Amino acid sequence: MTRIAVVYYSSTGSVHAIAEAVAEGAVDGRAEVRLRRAAELAPDAVIEANAQWRAHRDATAHIETASTDDLVWADGFAFGTPTRFGQPASQLKQFLDTTSGVWQAGHLAGKPAIGFTSTAERHGGQESTLLALYHTLHHWGSIIVPTGYVDYELSHAAGGNPYGISSIGGDGLPDKHVLALARFQGRRLADLAKALAPVRLAA
Repeated sequence: MTRIAVVYYSSTGSVHAIAEAVAEGAVDGRAEVRLRRAAELAPDAVIEANAQWRAHRDATAHIETASTDDLVWADGFAFGTPTRFGQPASQLKQFLDTTSGVWQAGHLAGKPAIGFTSTAERHGGQESTLLALYHTLHHWGSIIVPTGYVDYELSHAAGGNPYGISSIGGDGLPDKHVLALARFQGRRLADLAKALAPVRLAA
């Protein structure tokens, strides 16, 4: 069975909601999925000062923390992060920065990967965050799978971002169009991972 790792960081729930939808789509594509969260780095005092952040942390405490073993296990990756000044959040970035060993061992190359994000504002850095996230995937030798306009109507309804799935957190949790695109992209990732695995393993 094809294996997909969905690794994300979410402070108040928007990115988490997209991660769950991506995972659902991958499962629909007959993939086994590991949903994993990046470890929290923010001080407790900062989290406690934000009721929504504290509530989300407590509600998702049961989700396992990501490890590099999840990446070795997987045939494809999905990475999600809120934007922090137009870049991935430090929590996800720290996890990515621990992957040198499995990268050098060749466990990451040739695997398809997608990205997703959420910003407080419509022009809050969605595209720059995704492009910055993809820098790591370029170094890994992964195969980046953008949303493009593969399903134009679906992409347009979800905001028209061709670089990846994105939502506007300032408007609340992702709407039905964003979540539909996330499920579509999750299934697409699973299908591509299944198709590419024999080629990658034979290389």
